[in-house]
Amino acid sequence: MQSSLFGGVVPGAHLPLATRMRPRTLEEYVGQQHLLAEGMPLRRAIEQGTLGSVILWAPPGCGKTSLAYLIAHYANAYVEAHSAVSIGVAEIRKVAERARQRLQATGQPTLLLLDEIHHFTRTQQDSLLGYLEDGTFTLVGATTENPFLILSNALLSRARVLTLQPLSDDEVRLLIERALSDSERGLGGRGLSIEPDALQHLIRCANGDARLALNVLETAALQTPDGGTIPLSLIEQLLQKPMLRYDQQGDYHYDTISAFIKSVRGSDPDAALHYLARMLVAGEDPRFIVRRLLILASEDIGNANPTALILAAAGAQAVERVGMPEAQIILGHLTTYLACSPKSNASYLGIKRALEDVRTKPLTPIPMHLRNAPHSGMRELGYAEGYKYPHDDPRGWVEQQYLPEGDWSVPYYQPTPHGAEAKIRIHRREAEG
Repeated sequence: MQSSLFGGVVPGAHLPLATRMRPRTLEEYVGQQHLLAEGMPLRRAIEQGTLGSVILWAPPGCGKTSLAYLIAHYANAYVEAHSAVSIGVAEIRKVAERARQRLQATGQPTLLLLDEIHHFTRTQQDSLLGYLEDGTFTLVGATTENPFLILSNALLSRARVLTLQPLSDDEVRLLIERALSDSERGLGGRGLSIEPDALQHLIRCANGDARLALNVLETAALQTPDGGTIPLSLIEQLLQKPMLRYDQQGDYHYDTISAFIKSVRGSDPDAALHYLARMLVAGEDPRFIVRRLLILASEDIGNANPTALILAAAGAQAVERVGMPEAQIILGHLTTYLACSPKSNASYLGIKRALEDVRTKPLTPIPMHLRNAPHSGMRELGYAEGYKYPHDDPRGWVEQQYLPEGDWSVPYYQPTPHGAEAKIRIHRREAEG
C-alpha cells in the first residue's frame, strides 16, 4: 500500500533510482505523447482529476506505474497499490472498506493500483465491479498482456484501455541524462558522467524500458567513484551484451546491409542470416530490412522465381502487422527463401536499357496501329488501323511492329536459363522463330 508518489516517504537514497526519479507532474513525465501531449483530452481529464478507471496496457518500463501515481496525484487520491499475483477477493473487500472509511473521515478518494491485473481470474475481476460502479474506489490496472483477451467485458466496460508505447531512444536518453544531473533525487551530487558509447549501448539494450536503463545505470554508478566516468566495459558487463558497432547513420550500417543483400543475391542463406541477426540485435528498423528485400525480389530474382516478389510483399505486410520481436521470424523466413531462389537480373537490366534509350535518344512517334481510337474521327485519321489482335491467332501472338521506329538498344529483356525464366526463354525463342 502506498499513499504518495514515493510510497508515503520522502524519496531517499535507499529507494531504487527508478523510483526516486518517478515524475512528480505531467510536465516531468516522459513519453506517451500520443495520449498526453499538451491539450489532449486525456491530459486534461488527468489534470482535472476526472479520468475515471483505466487499464494501462504496455510493455515493461514504459511508465505505467508512474502514470498511475500521477493520475492519483491530480485527483488528490490515496493510492492502494497491490499486485494481482498476491491479492484475492478478501483483500479487495478490505481495500473497499478502508476506502469507504477514508472517504467518510477525510473526504479523500481512493485509487486502487492493481499491477499485473491479467493474473486476476474472472471471479476476482467480478469482485471489482460493484466497487467501481458505486465509486468506492477508482481502478488503475496495469498489464503487459492484451486486456481484450484476458479481461472480462464487464470490467472493460467500466475501465477503458489506454495503450502505452515503448519509449523511444531519445526518451530513454533524456531519462538517463536527467538521473545523472538531478542532485535532489538522482546521481547529480556525485558528478558522474558516462562514455558516449556506453550511453548508446545502454539505450539500445534497454529497448524502450526506462526501468531497465535506470537500474543498470544505478548499478554502474555504485561501481564508479565520485567524479568518475562510467565506461562501456562496465555497461557491457552489467548487461551481459557486448556492444555491436552499428551506427544507423554511419559506415557500419551501410556495410552490414550491403553484406546482407549481397549474401542473399549470392545464394548464401547462412551468411544472409548472420548479417540479418547483426542488424536485428543492433536495433535496425525491420521495415528498412524488408524494403530492401522487396527490391531484391525484383532486381535479383525476377522471373526466375516470380513467387519471390509475392512472398516479399506478404512478408512486408506481416512485419508491419506483427512487429518486433516476432517479426524477426518472418524476416528469417523471407531471407532464406530469397537466398535459396534461382536468380535473374534480366528484368532489372531490361528496364535500365529502356530507360537509357528514352533518356538519351529522340522519341519517335508511336505506331499508328497501336494508338488509342476512342472516337470515330480519330479512326478516320488512321488511329488503330491495321492492329492485329493476338488472341485471334491460334498461337496467341502475331507478328507486328510494337516498337516505334528508332535505333533502340534492343533486346531490352534477355531471359536467362535460370529457374522459371528458362520457360520464358524457350517461349521467346519459339515466338521469334
